[in-house]
Amino acid sequence: MTYDTVIRKGSVVDGSGAAMFTADIALSEGRIQRIAEPGTIRGPAREIIEAEGLCLTPGFIDVHTHDDLEAIHNPLVPAKITQGVTTVIVGNCGISASPVTLQGDPPDPLNLLGDRRRFCYPQFSDYARAVQQARPNVNVAALVGHTSLRNNHMDDLQRTATNSELTAMRAQLRDALQQGAIGLSSGLAYGSAKCADTAEVLEMVAELSEQGGVYTTHLRTEFDKILEALDEALMTAGEHRVPLIVSHLKCAGRGNWGRSGEVLNALDAAVHKQKVACDCYPYTASSSTLDLAQVTDDIEIFVTWSEPYPDQGGRSLGDIAQDWNLSRLQAAQKLQPAGAVYHCMSDDDVQNILRHPLTMVGSDGLPNDPHPHPRLWGAFPRVLAHYGRDLKLFDLETAVHKMSGLSAGNFGLRERGLIREGYAADLVLMNYIELESVASFSNPQAPAQGIHQVWVNGICAYSDGVVRDSRSGSFLFRQ
Repeated sequence: MTYDTVIRKGSVVDGSGAAMFTADIALSEGRIQRIAEPGTIRGPAREIIEAEGLCLTPGFIDVHTHDDLEAIHNPLVPAKITQGVTTVIVGNCGISASPVTLQGDPPDPLNLLGDRRRFCYPQFSDYARAVQQARPNVNVAALVGHTSLRNNHMDDLQRTATNSELTAMRAQLRDALQQGAIGLSSGLAYGSAKCADTAEVLEMVAELSEQGGVYTTHLRTEFDKILEALDEALMTAGEHRVPLIVSHLKCAGRGNWGRSGEVLNALDAAVHKQKVACDCYPYTASSSTLDLAQVTDDIEIFVTWSEPYPDQGGRSLGDIAQDWNLSRLQAAQKLQPAGAVYHCMSDDDVQNILRHPLTMVGSDGLPNDPHPHPRLWGAFPRVLAHYGRDLKLFDLETAVHKMSGLSAGNFGLRERGLIREGYAADLVLMNYIELESVASFSNPQAPAQGIHQVWVNGICAYSDGVVRDSRSGSFLFRQ
């Protein structure tokens, strides 16, 4: 047969965690057709890539994104494709673009995804169809947000749901799961969901037990009472034997530094009783809406946007407060609604969590942010280059496994995440020695160095610094 592409003599890191090997790989019809000894694929090909000295890996799976609407309105998704991400999981932290029906402006933190005009997908199938029509450069799999469901059926988010509201929320979740959603997410730390009691969440997770799918959660707190919050999440998922994924696991707040060992021990103990995993981004700063509960003098807070004072975006909260002759809390109140970066973690804790065998990589980037956290553009090369190659936290095979094979397995993405014959041809060709995450807090929108080419379903979407209009991504329905 005539192959579309043959990649010769690449150093293959296959995503399973197994040792690197050298091979020729042939792609055709969006799939990996052959993996063979170097020099043994001699059939004709439309394109031949000489990859000697370069690493070939599966496309990276960003398991924690807020790219729900970005995939539709900016379908080239340069922030993702330039760092080797070929699949995004959207709908995290309890906030999803569908199914959503708004009566007014989107409540915090649903507003992180966009303004009211962009929420036009009352059914999950509407959203899936819109992604398919947009044909983004990446594959998209979607969770349903618990906060989104609350928004649809409750007139007051500052309480727990009534029985009738729960029935309606659960029915809508059931429909979405039957239409291909991969699971449910919650964001119990946010104001729009923190009043949901454990019984409410249990009722929603029960639907996953019947329909299938994973439960991901932004814990009720990542600060002092993180162990209690983790216990709640483990109990909620364990009660219904649903796989649990703890979102962006961290020990937040200066008083919480050094506790990652306790938290990871709790996960290790749970593994013997239930299926559990977590994700982590490779930075000591978080980013979200400007939360008054997190405003403190202990950490640096950087304001990324403010609706009433857009000119203050890109400045530290301390400087703004000083200019206005206000306390930091008073300044934060005046800036609302707003977004912020919080320098709230210890690098020792980040390293402990990143290296743990249960941990996958997720960026948690906010594409709608005018001055985003650098994780949006740089999370995956930073794991590989800074934490893997430079700090030797783990070898290349382990790092790639954390962002491909492990992720595909935990989220049920069939025939992805590994370099195997018959699998989808989502691939990254990179120079591991030259790889660098260039994005920084001062210059966050910068593509990585060292990524040579990226294929999505067998079509080249990025090559030598140029994002192509390949538009070869697929919507990945739960199977």
